Amino acid sequence: MPETFRPAAVLWDMDGTLVDTEPYWIAAEFDLAAEHGGTWSEEHALKLVGNDLLDSGRYIAEHAGVPLEPAQIVEELLDRVTARMQQEVPWCPGVRELLAELGELGVPCALVTMSYARFVEPMLAALPEDTFAAVVTGDTVTHGKPHPEPYLKAARLLGVRAEECLAVEDSNTGARSAGAAGCRVLCVPNHVPVLPGPGRVIHDGGLLGVDVDRLFALANR
Repeated sequence: MPETFRPAAVLWDMDGTLVDTEPYWIAAEFDLAAEHGGTWSEEHALKLVGNDLLDSGRYIAEHAGVPLEPAQIVEELLDRVTARMQQEVPWCPGVRELLAELGELGVPCALVTMSYARFVEPMLAALPEDTFAAVVTGDTVTHGKPHPEPYLKAARLLGVRAEECLAVEDSNTGARSAGAAGCRVLCVPNHVPVLPGPGRVIHDGGLLGVDVDRLFALANR
């Protein structure tokens, strides 16, 4: 019988996994394109789920016809979505309870997101201060997802090996990043389907009602 995998740490994606912010991003993209005389589509928007923000800025500049530099596109999008996050953090059902239980059991958690620090701050402010022992944001890495750097950095900050960690993701881009780093990956699809792959477990039911025992059981499927 194969040995049961019990993670030394749980590494969490943010957008679409902990908070359902994809509608915020998509609305901001449509507004940005319209204001600058460009065009946008739901199909284009969904291709950006989980991506590095500068990569998304380049894609928008090319495909939406927005005459701005990618970095400026990112800053304008961040202004819009951060304002909405400050008004309301759209939690995914069950995640706060699961984070709290992991904390009670002493399982370290890290946040691994391609969103920038200023967008992450409203979510962190709504959680107990010690929820995440490490935070990796898109503006603190050289290579964003799907490169393994974000997850490798999170594991290093926690003092564990990536192979000992469970990553929770909602996108193919994020799952590729975590898998390339060596993590076991629990995929909880939200706005886009996630494809099967080595080291991935796909759970379509969301995290409502999932406790730590169930989380670890899912990781061993």
